[in-house]
Amino acid sequence: MFSKALRAVARPAVTRSFARPFSSALSVHKPTDYNNEDTPFTWTKESKEKIEYALSKFPTNYKQSACIPLLYIAQEQDGTNWLPLNAMNAVAEVLDMPPIRVYEVASFYTMFNRTPVGKFHIQLCGTTPCMITGAQDIKKAALDFAGCKEGDISKDGMFTVTEVECLGACVNAPMIQVNNCEFYEHLTPEIMVNMMKDWKAGKTVKPYNQNHVKTCEGPQGKTTLFKEMGPPPCRDLDALKAELKKAAEEAEA
Repeated sequence: MFSKALRAVARPAVTRSFARPFSSALSVHKPTDYNNEDTPFTWTKESKEKIEYALSKFPTNYKQSACIPLLYIAQEQDGTNWLPLNAMNAVAEVLDMPPIRVYEVASFYTMFNRTPVGKFHIQLCGTTPCMITGAQDIKKAALDFAGCKEGDISKDGMFTVTEVECLGACVNAPMIQVNNCEFYEHLTPEIMVNMMKDWKAGKTVKPYNQNHVKTCEGPQGKTTLFKEMGPPPCRDLDALKAELKKAAEEAEA
């Protein structure tokens, strides 16, 4: 039994010759002319303020929990929408983390771009509800307008189109997410092209539903959830710190 188990461990893994179309970039870093150890990255004043706010949400001994928020701050700095190697190194330095730990997070989550993308990164949901309502037709229309292949940057630098997994707006399928921020739902190929024309012309496109429907209401209008729910309360860590300090002082007295 031991020899059989040993052979199973020693057996080389099968390497497949294809990649899923919605896969992110390679999990390894390959130096390029535009992304290497000498590529400059420096936090801006605005980013430092955002970092300070993000860190305030976590106890000082758990600041590594802010890895994802800080990666977002780095990616969105200066509107670049991608993470060069030294941006991830900068995050590791702020959080006192080994850089490899930051690389692991950035390479695992598809919302982090470790290679450049267009000004408008169009992430098209291709999962079942969107697929059966025309996602592939929308992707074709977007790629035809951009004039590039999936995952590439259009010649004018404006667009990158990639197919991704479910983005959680199935009831309003088909839909896209742009720059990890806004949702655009109830799309058709014509609506998709018109939105891209507006973005290219410098116009702002109204997010969410692109037809007459409000949120995910059916033809009868709203039938439930009449009371609007606010955001959940956020724990006041400063107040908790003061409370614990007071309790410790009273215990010593």
